[in-house]
Amino acid sequence: MGHPALEFSDCYLDSPDFRDRLKCYEQELERTNKFIKDVIKDGNALISAIKNYSYAVQKFSQTLQSFQFDFIGDTLTDDEINIAESFKEFAELLQEVELERSMMVQNASDLLIKPLENFRKEQIGFTKERKKKFEKDGEKFYCMLDRHLHLSSKKKESQLQEADLQVNKERHNFFESSLEYVYQIQEVQESKKFSIVEPVLAFLHSLFTYNNLTVELTQDFLPYKQQLQLSLQNTRNHFSSTREELEDLKKRMKEAPLTCKLPGKPTIEGYLYTQEKWALGISWVKYYCQYEKESKMLRMTPMEQKAGAKQGTSDLTLKYCVRRKTDSIDKRFCFDIETNERAGTITLQALSEANRRLWMEAMDGKEPVSIQKIVLNEVGFKFVRKCINAVETKGITTEGVYRTVGSNIQVQKLLNAFFDPKCPGDVDLQNSDWDIKTITSSLKFYLRNLAEPVMTYRLHKELVSAAKSENLDYRLGAIHSLVYKLPEKNREMLELLIRHLVNVCEHSRENLMSPSNMGVIFGPTLMRAQEDTVAAMMNIKFQNIVVEILIEHFDKVGGQPSRACLKSSLVLYQVLVDHHTVWSGALACFARFPLCSRQKPQSGLEPRYWSLIIAPRVGPGAGFVQYLY
Repeated sequence: MGHPALEFSDCYLDSPDFRDRLKCYEQELERTNKFIKDVIKDGNALISAIKNYSYAVQKFSQTLQSFQFDFIGDTLTDDEINIAESFKEFAELLQEVELERSMMVQNASDLLIKPLENFRKEQIGFTKERKKKFEKDGEKFYCMLDRHLHLSSKKKESQLQEADLQVNKERHNFFESSLEYVYQIQEVQESKKFSIVEPVLAFLHSLFTYNNLTVELTQDFLPYKQQLQLSLQNTRNHFSSTREELEDLKKRMKEAPLTCKLPGKPTIEGYLYTQEKWALGISWVKYYCQYEKESKMLRMTPMEQKAGAKQGTSDLTLKYCVRRKTDSIDKRFCFDIETNERAGTITLQALSEANRRLWMEAMDGKEPVSIQKIVLNEVGFKFVRKCINAVETKGITTEGVYRTVGSNIQVQKLLNAFFDPKCPGDVDLQNSDWDIKTITSSLKFYLRNLAEPVMTYRLHKELVSAAKSENLDYRLGAIHSLVYKLPEKNREMLELLIRHLVNVCEHSRENLMSPSNMGVIFGPTLMRAQEDTVAAMMNIKFQNIVVEILIEHFDKVGGQPSRACLKSSLVLYQVLVDHHTVWSGALACFARFPLCSRQKPQSGLEPRYWSLIIAPRVGPGAGFVQYLY
C-alpha cells in the first residue's frame, strides 16, 4: 500500500493528519537514504572484493601457467598433450576473463557509486535542507502566533494591526516553505524509482557482461533488462508530464491557498484554542478542530496533554454558536459554543479575525445581543422584580448565589427574549429552562449596562468620599443623605435591590454570601465612575463599601424618618471653640445626629467663634447643620 499524496492545500492547514503523512514521507526518505548508503558501502566492498578476487584469479592463473607435466616415456598421446596444455588454456582463459573484469571494475565506480552518491547528496541532501527551513519557519511562525494570540485586546489598534501584519507575513513564509518542502520530498519520492534503480541496473549489466560467466546468463538477463529499461523509461516519461501539472498547481496554490477544498473533507478545519481548567488554573489549550456543517459534528483533537491524564479526540454535536464580545474577555478572536455532550459553554479562540469569521459562517454563528442605552423604565423594573422573585423563590439558599457566573450564551438568550421589542417582558423566569446562575448573571448584566448606573455619576465622587471617611457614624449619615439625593426612580430601584440583597444575606449560612461578598459583586454594578482611569479603578473597593453599608444598615438608610423626630422642636447647640479647631472635629461631637447639611453662617456673629447648630430631620434631606465662623 503506497503513501497518500501530499496535497498542497494541506500545507496551508498544517493539520495533524498532514504532519503524520509528511512524517511517513520523511521516514521513507530516511529509509531510502540509509539504503543508498548501504548500497554504496556494500558496493565498494563488492568492488574491492572483485579486485581481490581478480588478483587471486590472476595469481592462480600464473600458478597454472608455470606448471608443466612431466610424463614417463619419450612420446605423448593426444589425450596427454591436451591434458598437458590444459593449464595453459585455463590460464589464458582466466587472463582473458580478468582483463574484461578489470575493465568492469574500473567502470564500476562510475556506474554505481558516483550516481548514488550524487542522488543522495544533491536530491536527498537538498530535501533535508528544505526540511530544516520548513521546521525553522514553522517554529518561528507558531511562536509568533502564540505570542500574537496572547496580545491583550486593550492594546492600541495600530499595534494590533502591526502585529497582525507580522503574523500574516510569517504565515506566508511558512506556507511557502511548506509548499517547497512538500514539492521537493514528493519529487525525490518519485525520482528515486529510476535514479536508484538505473545505476544498480547498469552495474549488474556490467557485472554480468564483463565477467562473461556464461552466455546463457547474459541472454537470460537481457529480456529482463530490456523490460526493466522499458518500465524505467515509461516512468520517466510519466514523471516529466506530472511535473508540469504539479508546477502549475503549486503556482495556483501560492496565489489562493483556500480555493482548493477537496471532496470528502470537513466544511472547515484548523487550529483553535479553548479555555480549560488545569491543575494550576485557567489555561488556553490548543486543539485541531474539524467541523462538518451537515451533521453539525465538531471533532476536537488535543495538541497538548494534561499532566497525568490522557486526552483523546472528542466528537461534539453543535447546538449554538455566538461571537464573544471583545470587552467580555481579555482575548481576541473568541466565540462561544454549546454542545449536546458537554454542559455549559465552551469558549474557543480562532487564529485571526478572518479565521473566526470563517468558523462563525460554517457554524451559523450569531452576533451577541447588544442592549444599547438601557434606561430605568417599566420593562427594566419588571425584569428586576422577576429576577428577584425567581431568586428568592428557588435559589436564595444556593451556595455562591450571585457569585457563580452563568453561561454567556444563556444570558444572551434570556436578555434577548425579555427585551424583545415585539413582546417585552414576556418571559417566565420560574420556568426550569432558566437556572439561577443565568438569572443572576442576567440581572447583573442589566444593571451593569444601564446608560447611567443606579447610583448616578453625579453622586459618585461624594459617595466614594463618604466611604473613605474614618468616622463610621459620619460615613453612615453621609451615605444616607446622598441616597435621598438620587432621582426617584433610581432610589426606588436601589431600595428594591438592597432589600433583596438583605434577604439573600440573611441566608448566608446556606449560600455563604455575606454583605461584604455582596459589596464586592454589586459595588461595580450599582456604582461606576464616568471616566475609565487608574484612579477610578483604585476606588472600586470604596464602591464595594458603600453597597456593604447599604445592606448592613438598610433599616436606617432605607427606612422612613421617625414621627418623634418630625415633631421635635428645633434644638440648638452652640459650641464655643477656638478658631483653630477643625470643623470635622466639631461635627464628630454631634455624631449622634449624622443626618445633617450645612448652611452659610448668619451675619452679626463674631468671626472668632463657631456656632454649630444641628436640627432634627423634618423629611428626607431637610435636616441641617449651621456652622458660623
